[in-house]
Amino acid sequence: MLTAEQSKIYREEGVVHLAGALSNAELLITREAFDWSIANPGKGATRLIAGTPGTFYGDLANPACFSHYQAVHDKTSIPQIVSSLWQKPEVWFMYEQVFLKVATKDESVRRTPWHQDLPYLPIQGDDLAVVWIAFEPLKASESLEFVVGSHRQTLYDGSRFDPKDDTIPLYGTGELPRLPDIEAKRSDWTITSYDTEPGDLIIFHPAMLHGGAPTAPGKIRSTLSLRYFGEDATVAFRPGDTMERIAKIHEGPNVHPMTLAKRAGIGAEFRYEGFPKVN
Repeated sequence: MLTAEQSKIYREEGVVHLAGALSNAELLITREAFDWSIANPGKGATRLIAGTPGTFYGDLANPACFSHYQAVHDKTSIPQIVSSLWQKPEVWFMYEQVFLKVATKDESVRRTPWHQDLPYLPIQGDDLAVVWIAFEPLKASESLEFVVGSHRQTLYDGSRFDPKDDTIPLYGTGELPRLPDIEAKRSDWTITSYDTEPGDLIIFHPAMLHGGAPTAPGKIRSTLSLRYFGEDATVAFRPGDTMERIAKIHEGPNVHPMTLAKRAGIGAEFRYEGFPKVN
């Protein structure tokens, strides 16, 4: 479990790296969940950046994942780690996200553009966490990068992940400011990243500015992100119904709980019975 000092670092800096947090058995359970997602794409599955070398595949918020991810929450320490991170007992699982990046032998897969997760989500609060798991060893230069403390600063418009310009806004309504071009002026920002080994966890607040380094020629990067919320989470205003648009899950048995929870209205407690309570 995390110490009070690690919890303080998370609150202030927005990210912690936990080396060797998962046993081999726990790592296998998370890998089985990742493999299930790859084999069972949901309506949000996409090759994110078309027209670029290699494979850049992603999927997220598949409503069918909850039962297939149950072992992650019943048989690993991840829920307890998140609870100790917040220093609060209650933890709900919000959704999963998987990425599979496969570079060709001659060309890299381009980096994941700088962005924040929160503009895409109808939720806000301090008790939020993204648990990021990489299944291959990564040097810091190959890993996820973060702007330290950015979760307590400006919430920007989302990126459309347009290869012509990473800062093209998701909404473009003017209600959220446009993303800065962090990659063009890296020295203006306090950026951190970590060497990781399989079994490590990187946990960050979804309001953090972050981006992924390129996947080098001949390499594979497969990662699983697990997103959680706690007792202080409330429904947030966003310029559009992003999760409904991304996952195309409006009605019927495939409605994701995020779609239903946000209908309680801005500022309401973010809850819905469809979210598994995991701690």
